[in-house]
Amino acid sequence: MKSLIKKSWQQSWPMILIMFAEFIISITDVFIAGKLGKEYQAAVGFVSQIYFVLIVIINAVTMGTVALISRKWSEKNTENLIISISTVYYFALLIGFITMILGLLFSKKVTLSIPIHYEVRSIAAELAFIYTLGIFFHYVLILTNGILRSINKVKLSLLTMIIVSLSNVALNFYFVFHTKLNFKGIALSTAVSVMIGAMLNSFYLKNYLKIIKPQFETIKKVLKIGIPSGILQIGWQLGSTVIFLIINSLKINPVEVMAAFTNGIRIESAIFLPAFAFNMANAVIVGNLLGEKKKDEAYNNGLVTAIMGAALITIITIIVIINAKNIANVLSNNQIVINETIKYLIISMISEPFMAFGVILGGGISGAGDTKSVMKIVLTSLWLIRIPLAFLCVVILKLNATFIWWSMNISIFIQCLFIFRHYRSKRWQKDEL
Repeated sequence: MKSLIKKSWQQSWPMILIMFAEFIISITDVFIAGKLGKEYQAAVGFVSQIYFVLIVIINAVTMGTVALISRKWSEKNTENLIISISTVYYFALLIGFITMILGLLFSKKVTLSIPIHYEVRSIAAELAFIYTLGIFFHYVLILTNGILRSINKVKLSLLTMIIVSLSNVALNFYFVFHTKLNFKGIALSTAVSVMIGAMLNSFYLKNYLKIIKPQFETIKKVLKIGIPSGILQIGWQLGSTVIFLIINSLKINPVEVMAAFTNGIRIESAIFLPAFAFNMANAVIVGNLLGEKKKDEAYNNGLVTAIMGAALITIITIIVIINAKNIANVLSNNQIVINETIKYLIISMISEPFMAFGVILGGGISGAGDTKSVMKIVLTSLWLIRIPLAFLCVVILKLNATFIWWSMNISIFIQCLFIFRHYRSKRWQKDEL
């Protein structure tokens, strides 16, 4: 058991720090924008939603890449490994370049056409244009981070993300407050930082990158694994939007409840960082062991990693529940919002350990290449349980927001149960990808 825990922790702790570094990058942009004014902060938040949709593409490709490369790494066939890494790397360059060109051509026009407050819209349009300048390098950074995880060089990925986060913070303050760029410096600092990260990771991988004939079979495998992951991310994002609309249907204090929900999501996103880190670590652990044909060890390691992650999240959620009132008071000065935030935190925290356990097991299943099953289970629990239950309680039965939070909990319990059931079946342990 000690060896299993050690193996899981060695892969997981750098991922936790990597996720924290990514959190620093995103929170810095919001913090600096807040110093400039509410319109700038709103614009940064709005643009981040658009940017998320564009990033889904490379996140999906990276998921497929991790599943494939982690197995290739364990098979100890250097030639095949180099061919696979080079193929997905150049594929990322291609789709990153295409996305950047489309963004430069249409980002301003699309943003300006969206019916939001004009001042926010005009700021967002300028930010969107600059963010798309860096999206090419962001694609490379995300993919190469996945490759480094897959070949057991996660500490190099961690080093890169520390440098990226530090440069983002420093450049944010410099560009915004010490140059004529003003708010445009927020986007430019991110673009420059991800460019530095992409160049660093590419340097680390120089021995694995060769000029080769494109291997379309490799790309096909990556997309087959990755596309369900992309659909899952989009489906989850849309589900969150629908929950906001259901909250808007509340008869009492809908705006205050919406604010409380927003505050709660921020807290949950911070809690979710270590869970997602364990998720990504588990994908590599399971993928590596399956590549070595060690199916039982892959199963046991995946389970131990999920238990470790759930235990850590349990400790964090207890701390949050105990300090729910203090947290709510920091996030708002409106008493109704504070009370609703406290209710949300106490109720939602009950399901967080279950969420973590299911998400981390899902990482192991995805690392084996079975992203389709994870997609089906998560989207089913979201669209056939969470949203219908919340709709029934609020729109049909006219109940209060508490029933929305419990609908979310119920969907998570069921999601965790079905992911665990699928994990125990071992049907995800494919011999080949």
